[in-house]
Amino acid sequence: MNIIVPIKQVPDLVEELEIDSSGKDLDREWLKYKVSEFDDHALEEALLLKEAHGGTVIAIALDGDDIDKALFAAAAKGADRVVKVTGDYAGASNHTAAKVLANVIGGMNADLVLTGVQSVEDRDGQIAVLLAHYLGIPHISVVTGVEVSGGNVTVHKEYGGGTVAEFEATMPVVLGIQAARETPRYVPVARVRQAMKSTELEEMAGGDAGVSAGSSVSRMFKPETGGSAEMITGSAADIAARLAEIIKSKI
Repeated sequence: MNIIVPIKQVPDLVEELEIDSSGKDLDREWLKYKVSEFDDHALEEALLLKEAHGGTVIAIALDGDDIDKALFAAAAKGADRVVKVTGDYAGASNHTAAKVLANVIGGMNADLVLTGVQSVEDRDGQIAVLLAHYLGIPHISVVTGVEVSGGNVTVHKEYGGGTVAEFEATMPVVLGIQAARETPRYVPVARVRQAMKSTELEEMAGGDAGVSAGSSVSRMFKPETGGSAEMITGSAADIAARLAEIIKSKI
């Protein structure tokens, strides 16, 4: 079984985010990045399937800042191959990213393509849906469980309100992973460094990225700061009276 996992770097939301001078993007000069948490879950699910059924896991990513380290971290966790798609893809939309990834993945004889269901930078569609479109194979998104039997896969798909449905599909298929069955494994820095020495980072050209679909940002704004909190003290009667006064003022 050949499992391919596209991964991407996204801004670390624990950092202070600033808007650049154009007003259309984040100031990325000192921005810290990390692998999208949903892609991390997709990689974990792929590794669990490999451990249970055998096969090969290939981590793939578009060229970008610090992406080599992210790919070597995937190798340290258990990915058999790591592939960097070369080219200038800074600011690429999901449509462009999916097309370029599909150009490369299409020649890899994938049985399963597992990717994160979304990322903090998504605004124009889920990458799993778009990848499936360009690869010409089925997809199932918001997946929380995967079981493989022969050439078929059974997945649990989550809907709003906690409803879960079970689907069956014949491989190859693209799955948008919401959560792996287990917490993504931790890999120490020492193992990443060892992977850098022992793992070949393959490079492949992305090919035609001519996609007209997508969206553009006209302007970004920081959220408006709300009013300060009021701490209400006193007896129960005093607090109730003040709460009633505040509620009346808002009606």
